[in-house]
Amino acid sequence: MEDLEMIIDMVKQEMDAAMKHLDHAFQKIRAGRASTTMVQDVMVEYYGAPTPINQVANVMVPDAMTISIQPWDRTAIGAIEKAIINSNLGFAPMNNGENIILNVPPLTEERRRELAKHAKTETESTKITVRNARQDGMKELKKLDGVSEDLIKDAEDKIQVVTDKYVKMCDEHLKVKEAEIMKV
Repeated sequence: MEDLEMIIDMVKQEMDAAMKHLDHAFQKIRAGRASTTMVQDVMVEYYGAPTPINQVANVMVPDAMTISIQPWDRTAIGAIEKAIINSNLGFAPMNNGENIILNVPPLTEERRRELAKHAKTETESTKITVRNARQDGMKELKKLDGVSEDLIKDAEDKIQVVTDKYVKMCDEHLKVKEAEIMKV
């Protein structure tokens, strides 16, 4: 009986991790407003080592359409600018000698559709991960010895209920993100 609960918990943990990944992916999909998460994955070549941008500079959002990056070491300003250009985020950094300004252009209708499509792709990928977690859990249940078929069937039903819940959560997250993206 304890093994059954461990398997169900394992499946839930995998599904939770998938949802966290989806939330992280959605944070990167911009919805027309500036956000520090837009540049959080930019790696800056700093003293020969790739370093996350937030470890070499203060990243701020002074208004809805601007990201300001103020390096702690002014000698790194060129490396930060180069990293932003190479990251293919679509920003043209403006360097004033002390900090870098990124203007976030308003989204076109076409770009909004592309972003919504990308959000849908991320959601489908998460649903696949959730279903794979279910499948792994079902395989683990079948490996158990000395457990009655009724208990295994009950555990399978619990795993299916959890799976349905997470798939529904994916759809709800997508609905919210699409609405956010398409809002002008």
